[in-house]
Amino acid sequence: MSLCPPASPRGRLSPARRDPVGKVELALASVLAAGALAACSGAAHGGGGHQVSSPGAQPVSFSTNLGPGRHAEDVPVDTVVKMSASGGQLDAVHLTFDAGGTQGTVPGTLSKDGTSWVADGLLEPGADYRLGATGTSIDGAPARQISIFSTQDLSLDQQTFPSVAPLRDTTVGVGMPVIVTFDVPVTDRAAAERHLSVESTPAVRGTWHWVDDTEVHYRPRRFWPAGADVTVHADLNGVDVGNGIYGQESREVSFHIGSSVIDRINLRTHRLRVVINGRLARTIPITGGKPGFETRSGTKVIMEKFLSKRMDAATTGIAPSNPEYYNIANVQYAMRVTNSGEFLHAAPWSVADQGSANVSHGCVGMSTANAHWLFDRSHIGDVVIVKGSNRSMEAGNGWTDWNQSYASYKQGSAL
Repeated sequence: MSLCPPASPRGRLSPARRDPVGKVELALASVLAAGALAACSGAAHGGGGHQVSSPGAQPVSFSTNLGPGRHAEDVPVDTVVKMSASGGQLDAVHLTFDAGGTQGTVPGTLSKDGTSWVADGLLEPGADYRLGATGTSIDGAPARQISIFSTQDLSLDQQTFPSVAPLRDTTVGVGMPVIVTFDVPVTDRAAAERHLSVESTPAVRGTWHWVDDTEVHYRPRRFWPAGADVTVHADLNGVDVGNGIYGQESREVSFHIGSSVIDRINLRTHRLRVVINGRLARTIPITGGKPGFETRSGTKVIMEKFLSKRMDAATTGIAPSNPEYYNIANVQYAMRVTNSGEFLHAAPWSVADQGSANVSHGCVGMSTANAHWLFDRSHIGDVVIVKGSNRSMEAGNGWTDWNQSYASYKQGSAL
């Protein structure tokens, strides 16, 4: 099951394969800018543009990195548009686009001396762009220039959409990794990672770690501080991520870290100690996996929460003809900690063994009252530390980011 479906794409122009809601927003500034540029009547269009200045004055010269010609075509979407001036300065530059009737602007930064302008973002595929500039020559004569160009068109198979977990504005536990998932593989991991960043208040040190070409995680050196605010920047719009694939859009997702809730499970003593913000809040009698179905030892993270869930042994490979088969329709207060099917949940059928024996098929069971109490205090991303069995966590069987030292985890970065 997927805990974190992709948020609605925002900011891209090409058709969405996931969610058509929330594409590029029409910026009022683009309309105003387009109107201002339209007032530059008499200016010819071209890759180098056409400049207008006062007769007899020493003209200011404008140039771009879009190449010569009247109309540059198939400009790569990972182009950072630049403009410079010689013999004077740039006063204002406006870069606007139109893609099938959807309009917008690309903001930019003008140098302090007015001799250069650089776009702050990359380009949209299959769009028509208009680059307009006004300036002043050394002699004080005004000048203006308009350039028109179009960008390369890209199919959805040539673009990769980044989904980010956790979702925007959610509250999660101190063990929650940031997870960026790509729907088309990234072969230039370093190029993608250069455009990924995480900031938090308070600030912490962390690193990215690639699981494979479609998934990269981020975790701090230690668990997140309780109460921290975190923002993920995936500035991937138009970024060449290898093999002819470009980022489909940029994402920014902010979330909050809740209280520190760490569940410490000892399978030998059959106890779960719930530590909240550094203090023992409750000790719960539990039962773990019996021989042949041992609960895995290691550091796990709560991935999903269900008030009620059907648990069918067939999903773990146990056939209905097997004496170990079970199919329970209404397991209450279930919290997933592995992909393979380990949960913390209410197990009223094993209360007699809780606190004294391990009798489950790998899950950690407790009384309904205790499971309810724990469920109400738990978040996705809370930490579950298990010890007492000889069966270890497998890498990737859930969010296993905390089962490596920070130094080892950092080796999974592409930078």
